[in-house]
Amino acid sequence: MATSESEVREVFERYIEALNAHDFDRATEFVHDELVENGKPVTRDHILAELRGHGDSVPDFTWRVQDVAIDGDRVAARLYNKGTHTKEWLGVAPTGATLEFAEYSFHKVRDGRFYEMNYLIDAQAVQAQLRVPRTEGG
Repeated sequence: MATSESEVREVFERYIEALNAHDFDRATEFVHDELVENGKPVTRDHILAELRGHGDSVPDFTWRVQDVAIDGDRVAARLYNKGTHTKEWLGVAPTGATLEFAEYSFHKVRDGRFYEMNYLIDAQAVQAQLRVPRTEGG
């Protein structure tokens, strides 16, 4: 049975709600056991570890949806993310900096859960915000 666009929207909205509550264990509600992430086969445990890593390193991380488009079983969204960097993240030591950056996500839903997740963030912009300014002589 095909997934309706209203179901796709509802799954995505509940997913964002769980992310913003940092209730990452709810991933079983949204993610199939095996799926494709950015073109590579992964498991739900992999996705869960990634989400926990974001929440651990940026404990006040928020995902704010700016735009959503749904076509059949596909959802595309532009998000604006924000949080404070308190632990190593993306290979950068904690800075205490507040990060703000765009994320673009493209997911596919089957049987009420994501079976393909693709996303893109401007990693260079994030890393630039994480850099601690050098002082003279430092």
